[in-house]
Amino acid sequence: MLDVGANVDVSPEMLAQFALMGELYSRLIFHTENPRVGLLSIGEEDHKGNELTKGAMPLLKQLPIHFIGNVEGRDLYTGHADVIVCDGFTGNVALKVSEGLVDVIKHLLQESLKASLSGKIGYMLSRSAYTNFKKRVDYSEFGGAPLLGVKGCTIICHGRSNANAIKNAVRVAAEFAASNLNERLHQGLTAEKV
Repeated sequence: MLDVGANVDVSPEMLAQFALMGELYSRLIFHTENPRVGLLSIGEEDHKGNELTKGAMPLLKQLPIHFIGNVEGRDLYTGHADVIVCDGFTGNVALKVSEGLVDVIKHLLQESLKASLSGKIGYMLSRSAYTNFKKRVDYSEFGGAPLLGVKGCTIICHGRSNANAIKNAVRVAAEFAASNLNERLHQGLTAEKV
């Protein structure tokens, strides 16, 4: 998802730039063939949304990407879209809500597992699955994300990053640098004149 906080006030043209950069990032870093790009809005129909999303819709349709149209908040984690485009204000709110939800789910699960003998036995039987779940939703496993569109390699980390997060942020930076992504982003944006 981009943007998640760097640009809180954007134009439809900037959303088109985000779509191009996100599509290229998905292809080069995650090796996604023909990434599906969606525009975060309040409904799937083209006419739904605010002035920003309605203004971006025709621009996104003209890009040489696999644009699937509007996606809703419920689509953030379903895999319906590989890249989700929004302004930084909306993206940051979605990110922070997601973080809070993960914390609540982990807390409720821990409470439930400790609340009874059957919960404790269930935990003993499913400990490896529970550990795997915690690792999959732990922000520190991702490290950080590149700030696309700047000259150079800038990785944004969580404000409460620990040593594991910093280690993984260095890994992300190395992958970013090895991909020659900045040059490719520049070429793509220049070719599309966005």
